[in-house]
Amino acid sequence: MKTRFTHLVLLAVALISRPGSTRAETEHLYCAHGHGWLAAGAESPDFLKYAPSREIDILHVAIDVTPDFKARSVAGKMTIRFKPIAKPFSDLKLDGVDLAVAAVDSSVKLLGWHATDKQVIINFADPIPADQEANVTIHYSAVPKMGLYFRTPEMGYPATDTHIWTQGEPVEARHWFPSFDAPNEKFTSEVTCRVPEGMVVISNGRKMSEEKDAATGLVAVRWLQDKPHVTYLIALCAGNFKKIEDKHRDIPMAFWTPASQIAQAETSFRDTKDMMVFFEKEIGVPYPWAKYDQVCVNDFTAGGMENTSITILNDGTLFTPASENLRDSTGLVAHELAHQWFGDLVTCKDWSHLWLNEGFATYYDALYTRHKDGLDDFLYQMRGNAGAVLNQQNDTNPIVRRDFNSPNDQFGFHAYPKGSWILHMLRSQLGEDLYRKIVKTYLERHQYGVVATEDLNKVIEELSGRSFDQFFNQYVYHAHHPELNISYSWDERTKLAKVSIQQVQKLSDDVLLFNVPLPVRFKGKSGSVTERTLTVKEKAEDFYITLPEAPEVIRIDPNYTLLAKITFNVPTAMLHAQLADKNDMLGRLSAVEQLSGKPEALAKLKDTLNNDSFYGVRLAAARSIRAIQSDEALDALIASAKQSDARVRREVVSSIAGFYREKSYDALKQTVASEKNPDIQATALGAIGAYSKPEVRDAILKGLQSTSYRNNVADAAITAIRGQADASYIQPLMEALQKSEANFTSGGFGRGLDTLARLAANEEKKDAVREFLLRYLDSSKRRVQLSAINGLGTLGDVKAIGALEKLSSAPKESPLRAAAERAITAINDTKKLVPAEVGSLRTEVMTLQKANRDLRKDFDDLKKRLDALVPKSAEVKTGKGAAPTKTKK
Repeated sequence: MKTRFTHLVLLAVALISRPGSTRAETEHLYCAHGHGWLAAGAESPDFLKYAPSREIDILHVAIDVTPDFKARSVAGKMTIRFKPIAKPFSDLKLDGVDLAVAAVDSSVKLLGWHATDKQVIINFADPIPADQEANVTIHYSAVPKMGLYFRTPEMGYPATDTHIWTQGEPVEARHWFPSFDAPNEKFTSEVTCRVPEGMVVISNGRKMSEEKDAATGLVAVRWLQDKPHVTYLIALCAGNFKKIEDKHRDIPMAFWTPASQIAQAETSFRDTKDMMVFFEKEIGVPYPWAKYDQVCVNDFTAGGMENTSITILNDGTLFTPASENLRDSTGLVAHELAHQWFGDLVTCKDWSHLWLNEGFATYYDALYTRHKDGLDDFLYQMRGNAGAVLNQQNDTNPIVRRDFNSPNDQFGFHAYPKGSWILHMLRSQLGEDLYRKIVKTYLERHQYGVVATEDLNKVIEELSGRSFDQFFNQYVYHAHHPELNISYSWDERTKLAKVSIQQVQKLSDDVLLFNVPLPVRFKGKSGSVTERTLTVKEKAEDFYITLPEAPEVIRIDPNYTLLAKITFNVPTAMLHAQLADKNDMLGRLSAVEQLSGKPEALAKLKDTLNNDSFYGVRLAAARSIRAIQSDEALDALIASAKQSDARVRREVVSSIAGFYREKSYDALKQTVASEKNPDIQATALGAIGAYSKPEVRDAILKGLQSTSYRNNVADAAITAIRGQADASYIQPLMEALQKSEANFTSGGFGRGLDTLARLAANEEKKDAVREFLLRYLDSSKRRVQLSAINGLGTLGDVKAIGALEKLSSAPKESPLRAAAERAITAINDTKKLVPAEVGSLRTEVMTLQKANRDLRKDFDDLKKRLDALVPKSAEVKTGKGAAPTKTKK
């Protein structure tokens, strides 16, 4: 699953209790979902989480459901076929949250059954012998709060797009059917869904039948997944969808969207076939399922979800050609497709090893980038992944750990970008061919099964003959990464380069001193190149390298093979040489970043912004120019605004917006008026909200009333209104939200509610805004509902507390309760926000800034004139044969 977005202890240590835990405490643990998740005290990290015991082998699960789109409920039955594994089996406990169970049938005699708010418990009259098959059918209904989601006109969605979709990972399946809701049990499955005629039903595997029931008028569509997978990968989409189709070999592929959005399908789907061809070749294992569907749905809970043979995607991934290359589904589509091997064919045994799902998918997304766009784009993507790890503060959790509170805690940077870097380092150290052989063997050996990290390490050591225990120990089973401070000196007499390296990460039981290979490249002016790999393993150490000449450029880890935070302050002359190397994108990028904010580098940065061959370097150049914050820097950005690559063009606009000056305003205003790309126009429109000018109001209100794909421009106008901090916008904003609610995304509408609250927070009369926000407290769109709650907290009106208190009594795990509690606290601790007079203050600030710059120029001119008046004879001379010159005070 790709989160928005957006996020394991040593295996041996995980087998014993933590220090301080008693036997009595351990025995007090109980099985929250009936199969062994040690969930007692789950809110405390003192209780470790393990895979549940498997007393039975589940062979097949059949689900038959009828959704009620008006009532937003589901009714049906679930049949489970199983056999006890090692001993007679008496009691079947399945996860089922708030399921209303009407009846239970069984192939063996029952003693009884009952359902709690978390489980369905079935007691057999006599224990079922080991290896004897049995089946149980549970008839139930539910109004799911999670797991199965409705998108209906009553909820504010277009009637033409009515649909449902499911989400299982990590533990949501239990909300819509009784299940063994853990990832360490695989079985075949089937899903039958009964819907009104004309609706589409999509699920795992092959569609086996589609029959109309004359009695009900509903159409029953049955899908069969005939190869084993886990509970969280069972998926169902049903409703008003349209599709485009393709095929790879004998594998049918379809891309579905809500009916009204089919025109945007091609842009997101276009690379899927090429991805499948590439992954089969790169991985060495054929695509393992009967077909591949991708289904876009409204307001999905994440970016996408890799259900077996049917990926569900957020409709936010759809885009129009007008956005040029600013929007792209390639990364999301590649990530979820890679999961069909990594996560679906082979699945992590429990959530502590989630990185085996997500790290692989993240890395193979990057490998597809390399295949499609080239090495520089791949390295740039991996650099972004590294940044998501290296910039984390207080990182004391390992990738593999069992002290998480909830499985959701594992879906963060450890599993995704850090997991991808574990694989990248392995590939770099093993070599590409051996790495591919290892991955192929790992998949073939464990296909349709579950894995832990040690299963991968065993294959690596078996096929390479090398021990990787230390590698996994320091990077996977312990926290953090190396932090290397590096310095360099040159001895011309001995032709020795001295490289001094310190490991400065804070060491603890969680963070080790690392032993890593560090490649270094030295390039001389004559073209000489010397490469060495240094083994860094001490707290501080010096390395001496003989070179034919003084290096002009020193590149640390030039091919980007090590996950480490490296601080190496390069002399300016080296940075300039590094910037000129057309064959080293990462070197140029690093140089641009180190030149950031330096006025003397402006000319080189401007040249880079306009002429570098790689867009990522040009992006960094725009940001580095912005950091200079001089009139000349602003002029350089304005002069560089015409960029053919929309990504760079938008970055230049954003950088111009980083200046609060008349020239900046004029450039932004021009962009709003002339830019054809709606995303870049939106960037400029959002930025002019910082300026208090009559014409700004006209532009904002025009944008607020405009129409664009996903209401992007109107959303930017709301951002600008937020910047204006002017209560006179309350009425037009409220009218726009009310009139065009259906045009906004849930997120965009929520930002509108929040902005409305901020505008009214310091007004004496808040009744109209309070009542408007209260109207959305019971919104069927969760994001809108949360925004209304948060908005009431921002508004600070004590008259809203009564309504919020009702929500604060929701279940403890509910996000509504947490939001309501925060809002009530905010109201009780009301703090005044920035007053409406901020516009006039900004104008005064701009005037003062200009006056300050003029004074600075006058001062500089005066200094130059004074320097020119100092006679040459008065200059102080020092050196051999010259006595220091004394001056009188």
